[in-house]
Amino acid sequence: MDAFFASVELLRYPQLKGLPVVIGGSRHSAEHEAQLLAQWGALEQIPVDAFPRLGRYVGRGVITTATYAARQFGVGSAMGMMKAARLCPQAILLPIDFVRYRQYSRAFKEVIVATAPVMEDRGIDEVYIDFTHVPGGQAEGGRVLAMQLQQAIFAATGLTCSVGVAPNKLLAKMASEFNKPQGVSVLQPQDLEAQIWPLPCRKINGIGPKAGAKLEALGIVSIGDLAQQPLAWLVQHFGKAYGAWLHAASHGLDDRPVVTESEPVSMSRETTFARDLHAHHDRAELTAIFTQLCERVADDLQRKGYAGRTIGVKLRYANFKSVTREITVDTFTQEAPAIRRVAGQCLKRVPLEQSIRLLGVRVGGLVHWDAAKQQAQGEVLGSGRKAGAKGDLWSLPLFD
Repeated sequence: MDAFFASVELLRYPQLKGLPVVIGGSRHSAEHEAQLLAQWGALEQIPVDAFPRLGRYVGRGVITTATYAARQFGVGSAMGMMKAARLCPQAILLPIDFVRYRQYSRAFKEVIVATAPVMEDRGIDEVYIDFTHVPGGQAEGGRVLAMQLQQAIFAATGLTCSVGVAPNKLLAKMASEFNKPQGVSVLQPQDLEAQIWPLPCRKINGIGPKAGAKLEALGIVSIGDLAQQPLAWLVQHFGKAYGAWLHAASHGLDDRPVVTESEPVSMSRETTFARDLHAHHDRAELTAIFTQLCERVADDLQRKGYAGRTIGVKLRYANFKSVTREITVDTFTQEAPAIRRVAGQCLKRVPLEQSIRLLGVRVGGLVHWDAAKQQAQGEVLGSGRKAGAKGDLWSLPLFD
């Protein structure tokens, strides 16, 4: 989807189309929207000058997404909002509304599976589609079907998307970025040398910052440079598995199937604080936030029907260094008291001398709750009851 979160917001505020808009910072609330409606009568009637500007933002949030007009100023996803404010102070700042984004996500995916049911869900705004056996799917190398899907999605949601058509997932992902927004790019194997090899290595999904830097240090800048390296040389420098994958990827080879069903391996919740918090001076506040994170992870597990037995914490200090700790227990759980108890034990293994800017809680090793229920019944970690009342677990000392 094209600038998905921002595009959904432009449906709500059409007067902002064509303007630099940034999504991030606070969360959308129904109360605030009600106040706007009471003041202006309709959201689309709010004057552009009445919207908050990014240049006035003070805080430590990060940008979730930005319109293409904002991106022209160098503003992008995951950028700190204070930095973005220096690049584009005139950008309009809107809060995040994940409830609304999930609604539109489900809507555009329902349109796709109605035509091409072999669909792999890759998150809130992206999918892979295997249209090998879709009637008419091969017309013009897939371009006809791609355009039909674009039109159907727009008719159902008012949103645009960009489509990459290729023989495999690796190349389709790359092609989907060629002609944004609202583009269709068809990439055939014979196009590899002309369209893929001139691109930087980082354009391959799976080559991250560290591998990219190492490749550049070795004199490999483009995908074409990478493709010229012998397999043995890549294995020597990057290891057997990753070296072999780099060799295959540079030649456009990818045999991964489109997976229509997948299971989550973990669920987590984390938050970045408005100011750095210290374990000693801000103990009560940190403890309250920590408890809330455990409750939110437990709610996610219960709502989606999973349980886990690897529980961990994540901290990011004021100097941006991060640390994680985790403990694997014998019994699966989806209960907040049990998660908090084990996560609290993880905290005791983390240095707490520095101020903290981010705190997170994670539960991994997930299984379906129905499969784990019998094992969890009557266990301390399964329900939290044998250890005493809920308050007993909640009162464990933290950040001391």
